[in-house]
Amino acid sequence: MDFTAFVLSQLPPPPARVLEFGCGPNGGITPALVEAGHDAVGVDPSAPAGARFHAVALEEFDGGPFDAVVGERVLHHVDPLEPALDKLARLAPFLILEEFAWEQMDGPTRDWYEAQHRTLRAAGVEPSGPHDWARWEDEHVHLHPSDRLRRELAVRYDERHFEWRAYLYRWLGGPVTEPLEEALIEVGAIKPLGFRWLGVSR
Repeated sequence: MDFTAFVLSQLPPPPARVLEFGCGPNGGITPALVEAGHDAVGVDPSAPAGARFHAVALEEFDGGPFDAVVGERVLHHVDPLEPALDKLARLAPFLILEEFAWEQMDGPTRDWYEAQHRTLRAAGVEPSGPHDWARWEDEHVHLHPSDRLRRELAVRYDERHFEWRAYLYRWLGGPVTEPLEEALIEVGAIKPLGFRWLGVSR
């Protein structure tokens, strides 16, 4: 189940009022939420034009309250983290996240990723992710690791759902990369670098 379908399965019946933070220049899942009947808006400094979008940073956004807040692969970038989470908890009682646990990368996972990257390039597919994970890691050590995210979330929310997820297929592409990554995670051959989280504010 992709993130949009998961969010829709967890939201109250439409029309719930939903904020997507970090919707990006393409609008994230906000259009899909609106199409499903929800009163959804997206916030991001690079948000697209339109009545449903606000091209501001989260700390500058003046709106609410909402029934739920959603964020897809954005919280690990947010700095400072604590004030942002305080604001999210004030904006809505319900938070749904899809996140990146970059620090989960170990030797076997890196070897598989880099081998897949080479194989796909040789087959004429140009992956969007870096070919050299060590160099990428050196340039992104400021990202929040998953244990810090979960620790700070636990200060403000009661966790209702957590699951590890495949992540690297997003960077690799290829028609069978996602099921292959999922299968290798299932047997413990590589680590999951994504997670899905849901919580209710205290």
